[in-house]
Amino acid sequence: MIKRLLPLVAVGMISFILSGYPKFDHQEKPAPTHQPKTIVQHPAWTRNQTVYEINVRQFTPQGTFNAIIPHLHELKRMGIKTIWLMPITPIGKKNRKGKLGSYYSVQNYLKVNPNYGTLSDFKHLVRSIHQLGMHVIIDWVADHTSWDNVLTKSHPEWYKHDKQGHFVPPVKDWTDVIALNYSKPGLRKYMINAMKYWVKETNVDGFRCDVASMVPINFWEEARRQLDQIKPVFMLAEAESPKMHKAFDMTYSWDTYHLFNDIAKGKRSALAIDSVLDKERSIYPADAYRMRFITNHDENSWNGTVFERLGKGAKAFAVLTFTIKGTPLIYDGQEVGMHKRLKFFQKDPINWNDPHHFREFYSRLVHLKLTNKALLSGSDGGKMKPVSDNKKHSVYAFTRSKDGNKVIVITNLSNKAQSVELRSNSMKGTYHDLFSGKVVTLSNHVTLNLKPWEYKVYTK
Repeated sequence: MIKRLLPLVAVGMISFILSGYPKFDHQEKPAPTHQPKTIVQHPAWTRNQTVYEINVRQFTPQGTFNAIIPHLHELKRMGIKTIWLMPITPIGKKNRKGKLGSYYSVQNYLKVNPNYGTLSDFKHLVRSIHQLGMHVIIDWVADHTSWDNVLTKSHPEWYKHDKQGHFVPPVKDWTDVIALNYSKPGLRKYMINAMKYWVKETNVDGFRCDVASMVPINFWEEARRQLDQIKPVFMLAEAESPKMHKAFDMTYSWDTYHLFNDIAKGKRSALAIDSVLDKERSIYPADAYRMRFITNHDENSWNGTVFERLGKGAKAFAVLTFTIKGTPLIYDGQEVGMHKRLKFFQKDPINWNDPHHFREFYSRLVHLKLTNKALLSGSDGGKMKPVSDNKKHSVYAFTRSKDGNKVIVITNLSNKAQSVELRSNSMKGTYHDLFSGKVVTLSNHVTLNLKPWEYKVYTK
């Protein structure tokens, strides 16, 4: 285990009576035997990463590539390993929504948004990220373009059309964009070459692909094959179908996102978490990365801040995104407790000066992911072993172990205090409390009094 630099400010001991406890029915289920095979080869640097999403327009008052650079050292200090930049391409003007338009209305696949800076500025940003030992992926919108994309003039046949021959949006409400037609071989070749351009010319490390499931999977398979010939890339699909892992390293885990929202509202119980994770284990490749998140650019702008959706449980659910199997995402501003919905079609910068205590909270979680082998992504991480408890509808607890590294997670996912009895043969030992820095000794039978939404993370 890589040593964590937590201050040992105090030594704590939890002692327990080892008899008289009831048997609880929260039992570990056997691993499914019909998982599909993993096809893609993950770049080595992705195993312990946390992905950090940057909304270039809103990240700074200037909204430029150059303005991001002074913030990189803080992200490095937090332990961030991969930066995802929302679309950097020019935004269409025809039929645009709002004053500045949607980031996902691409006017030219081979240019940078002039509001963000120049191509030289972008290359400098990429170099700066790499110099700090981090990686960078860019958002890629392959399904649709703006109405005034350069391709509408040079290759109108590459688009979908209605019966009258007019361009059409891919979704009725997406009136600012028009759909591309992947039955056209020329379009496929062009799009792959455009992606290769950004890897060769600017040295980006991969792509987050918008509405990836709306584009044929065989296109993505060929794109991945050709990109990997340049260098091993990391590919994140905004999609959840298991088949996307034929071409992508990681897919969205919307099931856990929606489940956490429902638990926070009292609509479902903590017991449902195992059902969701068991389903995942049965249908996804064993080495697939699932992106765990409690917010992103869409959820923040359209469905509410983490505090609107999760209330006082925001931290408890964040802990789970970092400790259950998967790869965690942080959306910019999340680490300062951003309480506003960022406007989508106009300038609305993040206020980094808000008083907050979330940065250190997230830093500890990011560094835990970075240094503890039990939390490695994909099949390299430790298996989740449930901890039986007598409050299984309100308390979710588990352990993960790998090569002498261990993490024990206990979360009260309710707005009521819980006196919980925990039993597991994998708990006994001495640990560091991730957030207090204290040394804690546990037996295999534990009684804890948890405050509403309280969480415990013990590590070694």
